[in-house]
Amino acid sequence: MRTVLSVAYPFAPVGPDAIGGAEQVLSMVDHALVAAGHRSIVVACAGSQVAGELIAVPPLPAHDLDETARAASYAAVRAAIATALPKVDLVHLHGIDFPAYLPDSGPPALVTLHLPPDWYPAQALRASRAKLWFNCVSHAQQRACPAGVSLVGPVLNGVPVEALGAARHACRGYALMLGRICPEKGQHLALDAVHDADIPLLIGGAAFPYAEHRAYLRDEVEPRLDSRRRWIGPVSFTRKRRLLAAARCLLIPSLAAETSSLVAMEAMACGTPVIATPNGALPEIVADGRTGFLAADARAMADAIRAIGTIDRALCRQEAQERFSARRMTDTYLALHAALAG
Repeated sequence: MRTVLSVAYPFAPVGPDAIGGAEQVLSMVDHALVAAGHRSIVVACAGSQVAGELIAVPPLPAHDLDETARAASYAAVRAAIATALPKVDLVHLHGIDFPAYLPDSGPPALVTLHLPPDWYPAQALRASRAKLWFNCVSHAQQRACPAGVSLVGPVLNGVPVEALGAARHACRGYALMLGRICPEKGQHLALDAVHDADIPLLIGGAAFPYAEHRAYLRDEVEPRLDSRRRWIGPVSFTRKRRLLAAARCLLIPSLAAETSSLVAMEAMACGTPVIATPNGALPEIVADGRTGFLAADARAMADAIRAIGTIDRALCRQEAQERFSARRMTDTYLALHAALAG
């Protein structure tokens, strides 16, 4: 039996309904560890739901991300890690801010890079201690990493395909977009595309109280909303499954170099085709003309919406089952834990 300490970014709770992909992946690994008979300890925000043992820390205050608030939050995370460290065989970190609380020594440490490599602080990907490794979540992300990073092979993300595939709802004709409200996610492009294609759109996702995000919501998203194109806020896993299964298609108009896309995998597991920009790892997930379309701008996305009826929804579901299972992902992580812990 191994004891693994998983450390989340101290911003949002971990669990099946987590807002972020990193928190969802951590949750799946936590449950897999416990199911396999290992001990799982999780350092995460209060309110997290874990299968193992939770060491709760106060969340970073979203409304006040000044240096004093950050320092207090990181001190709490470091104290939580120090409490657990003598008991663990491996530390597995998931946050973009991991250098702020990475132990200087002790058991081996694995950092999963959930974001584009150039989003991490300067020098963060350089080994600052012995027995420190990094893993990416897609081949595109791995190719983007600078030379000299102590990389183990990428561990491709996965989703609970069985639970998602069980959802069966008649297609209701709307397009769906799920993701936090911010410029790089491109909600304005999705809205332009559905206006052009003349179909309804539901947008699910949180709007965090950052000034840039609020301005984007006010200036670019809200003016494009109407009775047929609505923002419905954050959605739970259960509601997300229902929305995905009944959607005509999922739109991912991302302007960022996405390292992966759990929601694209979730959509396909529900049998729903995906229309995405060809950025980052999205072409690894969406097979153009087979499980959806790659579209570079709003005009191309509107054309893809009109052609979405040519995509076989059963094939989308089959592709997800074969390529995107959470079990495949968690088995890979558990094998990696065993190899690194020795």
